[in-house]
Amino acid sequence: MTLDEILEEIKRAENIVILTHESPDGDAMGSSLAVKLMLRELNKQADVIIPEYHRMFNFLPSADEIQIDSDVEKYDLAISVDCGNFKRLARNEYFENAKKTIVIDHHGSNNMYGDLNYVNPASPACCEVLISMAEYFGIEITKEIGTCIMTGIITDTGGFRYSGITPDTFEYTAELIRVGVDIPDIYKRTMGTKTRANFELMKRIMNRMELLEDGKVSFTYMTSQDELEVNAEPGDHDGLVNIVKDIEGVQVAIFIRQKDNEDVYKVSLRSEDGINVSDICLLFGGGGHSRAAGALIKGTIDEVKEKLMKEIRKWMEL
Repeated sequence: MTLDEILEEIKRAENIVILTHESPDGDAMGSSLAVKLMLRELNKQADVIIPEYHRMFNFLPSADEIQIDSDVEKYDLAISVDCGNFKRLARNEYFENAKKTIVIDHHGSNNMYGDLNYVNPASPACCEVLISMAEYFGIEITKEIGTCIMTGIITDTGGFRYSGITPDTFEYTAELIRVGVDIPDIYKRTMGTKTRANFELMKRIMNRMELLEDGKVSFTYMTSQDELEVNAEPGDHDGLVNIVKDIEGVQVAIFIRQKDNEDVYKVSLRSEDGINVSDICLLFGGGGHSRAAGALIKGTIDEVKEKLMKEIRKWMEL
């Protein structure tokens, strides 16, 4: 069984590195640190390498131990969490150089790029996958581990608003409350507070928003210059796609963000039932979930918009 094999590789490993996707969200951050703390319960030390992340996650247990880099040749085991493909994995050279690799994820588009893969697409968050792993490994979920896990669940379910939640989600949440996890505090830190830069960016994307296809599609964008002018930090763009999604009648929301002053845009798509945006993003080398996905597309703003609209229209015609 995969979990037995994963446990065996963890026990065998001398040096372990934990990695996640670029521009990490709450599930990526929570999963990375939860795995680190879980391994500690197994008397294993692991390094979490995340090049950049939003300061809102500094409250997470062991966040002060996150490293920007390390010796690439050092690790005999690399663990990827919450990342559907190797290309999107931040500092993927660590994964590539490790003797053994493990992928833990919940994206249906995951292409199983590890030596061992434990992927549960039915889970609304990678952090929820970790709960069943902890139970199988006999690891007690402490308040610290639970805080990391709950951060991932809250952020990836939109505060329990998205359709992917299950009865298990609430049962796990109840158990985490029992071990002392402060859900209102996590919610306030991750979803109830905006930075000044995030607020300024929100105003800009709202002013640029277009409603297309008789109001069924919303579109907006953000440039590198926008981020520079508002002194944005990593993660200050998080959540902006939901602003253009939460409009009456919108079935698909498109938010694109320029990457490093290049003609490359990071695409975020959100949808309602009936349109699988993961399949759309897969056409451009990306992926994700059926209702939330992303990709990188080259071109001008108008070119990227038209490329996406061409595929979205095909889905609307089905």
